[in-house]
Amino acid sequence: MSDVAFLPAAELLGELRSERLASVELLEHFLERIDRFNGEINAFVTLDPERALERARECDEARARHEDLGPLHGLPMTVKDALETSGLRTTCGSELLAGHVPERDAEAVARLRAAGAVIFGKTNLPTFAADGQSFNPVAGTTNNPWDHSRTPGGSSGGSAAALAAGFTGFELGSDIAGSVRHPANFCGVFGLKTSFGLVPLRGHIPGPPGTLADVDMNVLGPLGRGADDLDLGLDVLAGPDAAAAKAWRLELPPPRADSLGGYRLAVQVDDDACPVDSEVVGAVRTALDALADAGARLEERPGAVPLADSIRVHRTLLMSTASSGLTDDEFAGIEAAIRAGAPVDGSDRARHMRWLVQSKRDWNFASEERARMRAAWASFFEEYDAFLCPVTPNPAIPHDHDPDMDGRTVEINGVRRAYWDQVGWIAPASACHLPAVSAPVGFTSTGLPVGLQIVAPFLEDRTAVDLARRITQVVGGFLSPPAYS
Repeated sequence: MSDVAFLPAAELLGELRSERLASVELLEHFLERIDRFNGEINAFVTLDPERALERARECDEARARHEDLGPLHGLPMTVKDALETSGLRTTCGSELLAGHVPERDAEAVARLRAAGAVIFGKTNLPTFAADGQSFNPVAGTTNNPWDHSRTPGGSSGGSAAALAAGFTGFELGSDIAGSVRHPANFCGVFGLKTSFGLVPLRGHIPGPPGTLADVDMNVLGPLGRGADDLDLGLDVLAGPDAAAAKAWRLELPPPRADSLGGYRLAVQVDDDACPVDSEVVGAVRTALDALADAGARLEERPGAVPLADSIRVHRTLLMSTASSGLTDDEFAGIEAAIRAGAPVDGSDRARHMRWLVQSKRDWNFASEERARMRAAWASFFEEYDAFLCPVTPNPAIPHDHDPDMDGRTVEINGVRRAYWDQVGWIAPASACHLPAVSAPVGFTSTGLPVGLQIVAPFLEDRTAVDLARRITQVVGGFLSPPAYS
């Protein structure tokens, strides 16, 4: 039974449909593994075994009656604790919400349940999903299954760690600054940042519980142990909310090609604006060489927009969004510090302070620049079908809980770089609303996973997923961490 815990969701569903495996049996196996191993990883904020086992039994009984409950019929899965779940607390890692038990599901969670999923727990994340690591005062620190001294990433770190360790069948995360791709990369699983607007956000925290307005650039996306899992997630999750469904329907374009060699692929593996560690470059280049040998058409060149510009615009818009989480006193304090002559250099700290309290006029200028960048990418994708690049400039980093995030650093090729470099390569897709997949393609010399980011045209999520499938057929895919296999 141990091997089944590491099967992709698409294969687990095949086992359930054929009745070679029962939903209760699979859920009990995940729970047993969590009981045995989770103390080392701490992937969860809350588990809900009693209600989940009752639902799994209902799924098995329905199958025995030849009733189909949907494409996820009986699949045990978990969701990031930023998504509200009816009757199950949703903390978003904040002590302010430690006792928050929503009365209704987030729209995306409701779609998972309506498709037959058995949701049995909530996975860990940073407080208010605002870090590239997953630790908080409610549930503590999540460790990377490949190396406990390192983070699984964030903010969907518990999601990726639970998948890598064989604790769950499928996961749902969110991504505004790499929060699906970053941990998928660090833990060696698959993650899809969907096109902006594709999946309804209602019920995601932040904003505060009850927020109705969508958060700029934020998206929801599936994580799994195979590319087919991402397609499965699109089938269930994508589509208009109830209000918009009165007027329109969603029909995602199919993949642009039907073979690896049919795709025209632009590739960039390094950039002075966000230097990439040689270990990551080496693993990515090894994968690209294998793809070329398999017939892939690769052209090494920069993306449609200079990476430095993408990083600046993404960060400008991100800080504007983050400012909604400041108290009135915090906001006023930053304004006062700037008036008093706070640093005006090019450091992250100085730029973030200005962007947190920027005027609507400044935001309008950034939004217009973003629109021009989106147009540049649209033209780029007339010549190329996808853009391949690193997910992060480094593999999983050691835990660093310094509360001064702007003061943290990472080491790249022996040089200390800003902690924020970790969200450099995810910036083009995030700022420009593009779909992007993180797919595992190799390892560093010390055995840490390395992923490849596959960026596709707006609303052509199927192309990104299909390429992930074809690429991993050549270079491999998910491998389970030896300590948990």
